Amino acid sequence: MQPISIRYLYNSGFAVETASHFLIFDYYLDTPHGGSPEQGVIDPSMLQKRNVVVFVSHSHADHYNPVIFEWRKGHSNIRYILAEEIPTKEEVLSVSPSRTYDLGDLQVRTLDSTDLGVAFLIKTDGLCLYHAGDLNWWHWNDEPEQANQDMARRYQEQIDSLQGESIDCAFIPVDPRQEENSLLGLEYFMKKVGARWIVPMHFGSQYTIFDRMDHDPRTFPYRNRVLHISHRGQLLQISE
Repeated sequence: MQPISIRYLYNSGFAVETASHFLIFDYYLDTPHGGSPEQGVIDPSMLQKRNVVVFVSHSHADHYNPVIFEWRKGHSNIRYILAEEIPTKEEVLSVSPSRTYDLGDLQVRTLDSTDLGVAFLIKTDGLCLYHAGDLNWWHWNDEPEQANQDMARRYQEQIDSLQGESIDCAFIPVDPRQEENSLLGLEYFMKKVGARWIVPMHFGSQYTIFDRMDHDPRTFPYRNRVLHISHRGQLLQISE
């Protein structure tokens, strides 16, 4: 497996550096102004001389900030891949669910989100990366039972479509607001598809979710593959 560097930007936002690409996912929190990568802020100067591809899974404010287009001012070759439901006049590749896009140096497959937009399966530099966006098993205790059943069916259909893929690194929501249901999506994903490494996301700064994962018996079969995050701006290194 090729080495990967992953920086936690916040919520579902990550900067992922592979052998020849710098991939940015769902960046929205652009403060403090003039901040550094160590603070979870993208400094446009760090994009120079890098093969940058920016992914936005959907238009929710905790996943998308139009500030990403300001990065073009000093980096004209930067590419943007956005869910088609995001309105913009910028030059982007607008992607729809259940499609595969061959961009030469990377292949992008999209899944239909259970919320809004798409999830991404990306193959590049000999790696297969999965970023779920808001594709998750959103089971809420105050929702009608039928709604939760429909959610389960929709989520399972999308994840089942990934069977047979050999995923190196998967970014999966584990939203603490779902309480005892926060690991449903991850649990089903690992049973049906699996990944060499798992990066939990969509928890904001509620890092206690990792304690829950460490002690939940359901995570035992893959607990040693979960990358732990303790602060915004943290850099994670994968080398095997």
